[in-house]
Amino acid sequence: MNEVLAIDFAAFGQWIGGILLAILILLAMVSIHEFGHYVAGKLLNFRINEFSIGFGPAIFKRRSKTSGEIFSVRIIPLGGYCAFDGEDYEEEDPRSELPTEDEGAQPTQAPFSGLEEVEEGEKDPTVSVTNPTPTQEEECPQPKGERFNDQAPWKRIIVLVAGALMNYLLALVLLLIMCFSYGVPMCIAIPVGYEGELLTPVEWETPTLSALDVIVSIEGREIDMYTDCMDALSGKKAGESVSVIVYRIHEETVDGEAVRTWKQKAVSLTLLADAQFASSAEMEKLEAAMGLAVGTQSFKRDFWHTVGGAFEYSGEMATSVLRTLGELVTGAFGDKTADVVSGPISMIGQTAQVASMSPFSFLYIASFIGVNLAVFNLLPVPALDGCKVIFCIIEWIRKKPVNRKVEAIINFVGLALLFGFVILIDLLKLF
Repeated sequence: MNEVLAIDFAAFGQWIGGILLAILILLAMVSIHEFGHYVAGKLLNFRINEFSIGFGPAIFKRRSKTSGEIFSVRIIPLGGYCAFDGEDYEEEDPRSELPTEDEGAQPTQAPFSGLEEVEEGEKDPTVSVTNPTPTQEEECPQPKGERFNDQAPWKRIIVLVAGALMNYLLALVLLLIMCFSYGVPMCIAIPVGYEGELLTPVEWETPTLSALDVIVSIEGREIDMYTDCMDALSGKKAGESVSVIVYRIHEETVDGEAVRTWKQKAVSLTLLADAQFASSAEMEKLEAAMGLAVGTQSFKRDFWHTVGGAFEYSGEMATSVLRTLGELVTGAFGDKTADVVSGPISMIGQTAQVASMSPFSFLYIASFIGVNLAVFNLLPVPALDGCKVIFCIIEWIRKKPVNRKVEAIINFVGLALLFGFVILIDLLKLF
């Protein structure tokens, strides 16, 4: 009985640890996104009212005595914002007044980051929550710089893109750490239904694709992810033979001792079923065609292949995100949509599960989320940075902006629909 309880407590502790890791990853990615906006805004002389980590009620808030900007930490650690003055539609230009939270502009946001909220009864933000005595006016100057929409369109575009760029750069750093520490992620052939049991390396002379082979290319197409296998085999029929380049364990005797090394080898694969894929979610069809499943394994390579592998894999991640979004829009997933797309709750659960498996898995999922946020935020979808970039480009070409009120309504409706969609996805997963 005590042993069972110990096991349960251990499992519960691991689950809690995974959730905390997931929240840490999401908070770090959203914060670095908003920090990108902040740095670009400071460099280009934008007036910034507040930089917040998290959203909801503030647990810490301090106004800088040098810049006049508010820096806050809020209670819900799943978002954040950088609030630029005058970013959204306003009837008047309150340049002579220090904007309060309920008068300031709405923030530039990452997905699922919180809108700036004003709690009932909250005092003026010039008052620190740790020191309720108002500071002297000369000690709390007004934030300097130009209002967001008063800046040139090209400057606003730089600020808007900077958030996604910071997400990508952080993801790239994590990938470089992962690749140098553990190896470059590569596809490995494993038995269908493989659950981690020990496998015996295949004989070197075996001429066909076998379990434990690390797949380098199929029909001349370089393989980085399982979707590359789908693309290389797509349209081929059962019984067709395709050429595959793999890394396979080669055993040789050196000074009387058996030494195992990974060496490149050309093999063949005879398809057991037609390779017809409607979407990237049809893994079972890939397994049926190959007679093997495809997993991911870290593979140590030389310095330049490691650096190049990290850059290339970040590009593969971005392509994978765009591919998934494209298939979502076209309805290619069909009744599997809820299994492929994640809302905030299910995303935390999935991230927690992967991040807690190993340091390699933690770095992998963190970098993937970083690339995901970078790509997603640049989509031309209302309320996202990509849509705001489109409005800036239109203004740049027309020499005058789209009606600010219309733009604000479009972004508000887009934000509402976006939140409604991700909540619906989570509800579908629950029920």
